[in-house]
Amino acid sequence: MNNSTPASTIPDPQTRYSRTGMRGVNTEMLSWLFMRASGALLVILVFGHLFVNLWLDQGVKRIDFAFVAGKWSSPFWQTWDLLMLWLGLLHGGNGVRTIIGDYAHGNRLRLVLKGLLYLAVILTAVLGTLVIFTFDPCPAGADPSLLPSICK
Repeated sequence: MNNSTPASTIPDPQTRYSRTGMRGVNTEMLSWLFMRASGALLVILVFGHLFVNLWLDQGVKRIDFAFVAGKWSSPFWQTWDLLMLWLGLLHGGNGVRTIIGDYAHGNRLRLVLKGLLYLAVILTAVLGTLVIFTFDPCPAGADPSLLPSICK
């Protein structure tokens, strides 16, 4: 072995690392950027949610079925809660995807775990979206004795 050349070389930090050698969109960098942006937005959404629900007026004492019904009658709060739901699910799902990639050994196990994760995120997002937009505190034909006091 020639002593003038090192056995291994360290690549220039300015060059883009590519595990596969493929060119195109760097999805891991986009994922990293999404985590930073969604995390910052989630901080605003969650603290706004906590401020309105737990601190204003009487605080937690006023939260009941009627409070949620009144809040979700506004498109603003439906959109707020929807953004919080979607960003929370995507942010958390992306973090768990990264953990699966780091710790799951074997391609088959990684594929199964990621498939279950994607299914759980999609199902929760769909069900949560349906709850937010189809919530009706006063359904037609319901027994009046079972309805909340806000229903006339």
